[in-house]
Amino acid sequence: MSTYRDAGVDIDAGNRAVELIKPLAESTQGPEVLAGVGPFSGLFALDVRRYQQPVLVASTDGVGTKVLLASEAGRHTQIGADLVNHCVDDVLTAGAAPLFFLDYVATSVLDPPVVAEVVAGMANACREVNCALLGGETAEMPGLYRPATYDIAGFMVGICERDAIIDGTSINAGDALLALPSTGLHTNGFSLARRVIPSQALVQTIPGNGQTVLDALLAPHPSYLEPVRRLREAVTIKGLAHVTGGGIVGNLPRILPVGLGARIQRGTWPEPPIFSYLAPFVADEEMWRTFNMGIGMIVVVEESNAATALRVLDGEIFQVGDIVASEQRRVQILE
Repeated sequence: MSTYRDAGVDIDAGNRAVELIKPLAESTQGPEVLAGVGPFSGLFALDVRRYQQPVLVASTDGVGTKVLLASEAGRHTQIGADLVNHCVDDVLTAGAAPLFFLDYVATSVLDPPVVAEVVAGMANACREVNCALLGGETAEMPGLYRPATYDIAGFMVGICERDAIIDGTSINAGDALLALPSTGLHTNGFSLARRVIPSQALVQTIPGNGQTVLDALLAPHPSYLEPVRRLREAVTIKGLAHVTGGGIVGNLPRILPVGLGARIQRGTWPEPPIFSYLAPFVADEEMWRTFNMGIGMIVVVEESNAATALRVLDGEIFQVGDIVASEQRRVQILE
């Protein structure tokens, strides 16, 4: 008689993974979490007394094929944090602060210590942004994934006041574009990067940088929650664009009203050396369509508020362009 383990699924390993994960999740949870890891669903009691007109903001995403590089390098904790921060930045574009996060980890053969490392990274990132790791799912699917590989996805729910939503509707021609720099590729463009960079080159040092190619590729995806909070205390933010897959040219137009476009002046922000390293292998247009090119988040403010924003986040933010009238919602890159 065959067993589930004979088919490649180890229920005992799954139970061990849950036991390792449970204290990690509990370390992020406050009294508002009524049920976390264990039951079939998580329970979160929203304190409505803190809000006048609360709006829930939700997002889901993954880390793409960056997970392959991270898992091969044994950097499981970091990739878990990358996933959380990507989702934090997504809900942040609407002006929301994170409430709770759920994860999904899928693999061919469940390795409980590896799963625990991934979730530890998620828990660390959740604590840093005061977000509860409410629960998640692990799935062991032999035949679907290659041995020793896994994939992760995250689900974030945040909250903001209705009158504090950032939706881009007030953006006008003449507004300033400010950039919060990226640390590198973040979590997008890795299928292309892995295609053009041979595996033996990963140990090479990037000229003038001191980092190996692998370290530069795996640079952490940061959360922009804290700098945006500080900025909102000083100026009105009209729009936020998280620069993910599609790059600046694909993401900035998503927040622009009809009749507006944008101009970005190249060279006005610090560009991590990994992009100049990739440039010889990829056409310039494709670079801009695929990678964030050194900008993690674009902030739209009135031109009159730009100087204040630059002062509040001195050295952390850069003025990189402006909003212009345009028949098409497109981004022009100026050399």
